[in-house]
Amino acid sequence: MVSRDPEEGHRAATPLELLFDLCFVAAVGQAAVQLHHGLSEGHFAPTSIGYMMVFFAIWWAWMNFTWFASAYDTDDVPYRLLTLLQMGGVLVLAAGVPATFHDYDFLVVTIGYVVMRVAMIAQWLRAAAEHPEGRSCALRYAGGIAVVQVGWLLRLLLPHPYGEVGFLLLVVAELAVPAFAERHAPTAWHPHHIAERYGLFTIIVLGEVVLAVTAAMQEDVADGGWSAGLLEIGVGGLLMIFAMWWIYFKHSHVQRLRENLRGSLTWGYSHIFVFASVAAVGAGLEVAIDADAHKAHISEVSAALTVAVPLVVYLLLTGLLHSRFADAGGRSALISAVGSVLLLGTALLAHTLGVSSAVLLLGVLMALLLTVGLVTQREPVSEAG
Repeated sequence: MVSRDPEEGHRAATPLELLFDLCFVAAVGQAAVQLHHGLSEGHFAPTSIGYMMVFFAIWWAWMNFTWFASAYDTDDVPYRLLTLLQMGGVLVLAAGVPATFHDYDFLVVTIGYVVMRVAMIAQWLRAAAEHPEGRSCALRYAGGIAVVQVGWLLRLLLPHPYGEVGFLLLVVAELAVPAFAERHAPTAWHPHHIAERYGLFTIIVLGEVVLAVTAAMQEDVADGGWSAGLLEIGVGGLLMIFAMWWIYFKHSHVQRLRENLRGSLTWGYSHIFVFASVAAVGAGLEVAIDADAHKAHISEVSAALTVAVPLVVYLLLTGLLHSRFADAGGRSALISAVGSVLLLGTALLAHTLGVSSAVLLLGVLMALLLTVGLVTQREPVSEAG
């Protein structure tokens, strides 16, 4: 196992990486299902906190493999078998997601997470053994990850609320490992490959949103047939999904990814909110469908906000990323800020418009914000990667 050339031409995601992503989206889907049910019941704070805790485990394991693979993907038998072990770990994690929301039981989720991280330790140890030039960095990764995994297992013994405190401390420790390992001898990851991997995962999560909303609409149709409200939510949701896709890929961040370690980590870490907000929009649309059918135990304004709030998070973050990493300047951030105010204001009108009409307007507003961004951008639309 030797480091790949960071300037390698035509570097693209492999079929194994795409299969890996699909396994992770299964876990994302489970987290979104539980988010939908909790929000429909009005359990906003505990459900949102649980969602972000589970999502961190999913995203962090995915992100670590993605950056490792960009530098050391040998695609031989040992590499594939360790990747298979990671895929098994995420499926175990996905199986434990309902228990974390219903019983606050993190045992199965933690076991699945640690399995994935142990496989990652093995990958780093192999890199240390076979790539002398990168040995110090690989050993720092392996040692740092191993220490934190012991912490995750010990956290299972902590009672409430110390378990939450332990979770936050371990999140900080996990985030610190790459900064510690990469500071003096960075890995040779490929910027075009990384940008493509993040873009592909964004698309796959958007696809999971389409699947979840379609299933919710089919269930509603089976119960009571088509309605004007259901059609409004369907059209509004489609406009949102398309606008979110276009907004993300409106600029390429590749050229500025390698400027410095802090910038690379900022770009990579901030995507937890991009991915989590995309999946949360899908959960919010399902809540809106429930509210329109009078199945949700929340107000119409609250139901509309379950869609608008993750849209705002997504819009603000992508605007900041475009401003920082794509030379879009303050224009992109300003459009996002103004758009966020309009999105929240539209959701608050749901008590007079109805939740379905509010969702339709949210979709139209996202399309208009995209149009404004396209009209005011000076550079041509570019593909990620």
